[in-house]
Amino acid sequence: MNLTWLGHSGFRLEIENAVILIDPWMTGNPAFPDGAREDAIKGATHILLTHGHGDHSGDTLSIAKELNIPVVGIFDLISFWQESEGIEGTGFNKGGTVDLGGAQVTMVNASHSSSINGPQGPIYAGHESGYMIAGEGRVIYVSGDTDIMADMEWMGDLHKPDIGILCAGGHFTMDMTRAAYAARRYFNFKTVIPCHYKTFPALEQDAGALAAGLPGVQVIEPKIMKAIAL
Repeated sequence: MNLTWLGHSGFRLEIENAVILIDPWMTGNPAFPDGAREDAIKGATHILLTHGHGDHSGDTLSIAKELNIPVVGIFDLISFWQESEGIEGTGFNKGGTVDLGGAQVTMVNASHSSSINGPQGPIYAGHESGYMIAGEGRVIYVSGDTDIMADMEWMGDLHKPDIGILCAGGHFTMDMTRAAYAARRYFNFKTVIPCHYKTFPALEQDAGALAAGLPGVQVIEPKIMKAIAL
């Protein structure tokens, strides 16, 4: 299993028989290197979205059309794009599980907001979400954009993820200290990977507080376009 950070909250996850692009925002992403798009999307089989905000969904439609691959996410947004953009998609909702090339992906709750840009302002894009991704004997929790929430208690107990990909930049989501608290209280992670940080000055620029708050847990600060073997 390989995980590659695309900057901000974007990841390329190679798991089972799938290559899943999670929240692919490259165009206009100041953290994403010029000329790396082809390598980032090569062989992708699915796009998985946590919510509609442009810093997560930005390149979704262009990639889906270019590669002719499905977009997977909250029913409201996916069904809207299927009708308006003609893409292939799999819309589902919280508590549901879909099979992506052998990986079992369950949608879980998050606490944030979700919209896409429209001609007269933001358009409702369904609810924000996170995911539990099970495959190759591991379970990955992708938090999406969220703050700490009590739901994390049952999510950790039921799904027992051993890898956490956690938003941790602050301002729009949990910061490093809050993410460490959530991981410590509600989960039993072996590995934690922060995201939604470094992109802008308003966000935290390193994961020091996260690592300090999780003694005994492997905290990996990812490097953009450098695969992590999990």
